[in-house]
Amino acid sequence: MPGGWTKLASKSGAMWTYLYRAADRDGQTLDFMLSERRDLAAARRFFKQAIGTNGVPDRVVIDKSGTNLAGLITVNVILKFTGTGRIVTILKVKYLNNILEQDHRFIKRITRPMLGFKAFQFATATIAGIDVAHMISKGQFATNGIAAFQQFAALAA
Repeated sequence: MPGGWTKLASKSGAMWTYLYRAADRDGQTLDFMLSERRDLAAARRFFKQAIGTNGVPDRVVIDKSGTNLAGLITVNVILKFTGTGRIVTILKVKYLNNILEQDHRFIKRITRPMLGFKAFQFATATIAGIDVAHMISKGQFATNGIAAFQQFAALAA
């Protein structure tokens, strides 16, 4: 489910930031979040955000990151104590993560020529816009008579 990184340029050199993304088995983007750190707090924040928006998944495929595993274990503990009766099955299978990695490649292709960002808020806004535009181009949203730009503006705000 989560994965990816992007480079954020600062005055003292390059600073890495991490792009958490969630996609379903069909490659549809579910959620995304840019974080300054790849730690337990960021992973927990992302999973809470993704579950709050999309509901509790049956299973989640993650990479080898220990923080993602710890974040999902924390989410499972919260789900167990809230009495929802559901926990998330955690899978660490290398090849099942390919859908997300291929989808993430689109963002890397656009941000790589930019040579980084000057500030975190600019990186967040730019990547959110790129991801929402990519979601629209994949046809994830039913327009219902709304122009694509109006939908993009509403989602990117």
